[in-house]
Amino acid sequence: MFSNFFRNISPVVKNLLLINILFYVAQWTFPEFMSNLELFPVVSEDFRPWQLATHFFMHSKFSIGHIFFNMFALVIFGAQLERVWGPQRFLSYYIICALGASCLHLLVNYLRINNIEASLTFEEIELFNSTAYDAWQKGMNFKDAKLAQLSVMYHSPMIGASGAVFGLLAAFGYLFPNTELMLLFPPIPIKAKYFVIGYAVIELYLGISNNPGDNVAHFAHLGGALIGILILFYWQKSKNKFF
Repeated sequence: MFSNFFRNISPVVKNLLLINILFYVAQWTFPEFMSNLELFPVVSEDFRPWQLATHFFMHSKFSIGHIFFNMFALVIFGAQLERVWGPQRFLSYYIICALGASCLHLLVNYLRINNIEASLTFEEIELFNSTAYDAWQKGMNFKDAKLAQLSVMYHSPMIGASGAVFGLLAAFGYLFPNTELMLLFPPIPIKAKYFVIGYAVIELYLGISNNPGDNVAHFAHLGGALIGILILFYWQKSKNKFF
């Protein structure tokens, strides 16, 4: 059964699926090494440039749903898009969406950090700069709410293929707007264009809300979709055929 399943998946999607699974296994096998491949904020002492190219092959070790739903969407939507565009164009689209998603996430995170720091005194910033990294490494946090929030924003990495996957969703909704998709919750059909628009609106609302308990990178999702749409507009303007 699985051999038939893999044979029916398009080549690039199959390889992306295998790479993500290998990275997921490696996260459990070599946790300290693999943590260097997560995307840390640019202000973090743990940020490294290569993380831009590695973080979207990684997923949360403690949530099987994270990798499952991303890979499910990759197979369902990505395979169809690869058949339309061909392997080279599809892979280029996927990677650019992933990079665009991470750049928007880093930018929003940087602006939010600056906004919080603008409300702090010089002494508070000095205290934070001198103690935050060591405190975070030891699992400690600040009692002051603003400093605690700043500490999380400085040192929390981003992982996952969700930005690239949202690019795939945007492309699918653009190219096949009237294709009906079956939602899982609730189990009702919905046209692809309405699904993508509705999902984007929800992500925008959650991103702007910035709930302290929400650890999802909503602006990365939006970034992947936005970059994807811009690429599609460019291809259309350049008269590069989709089909």
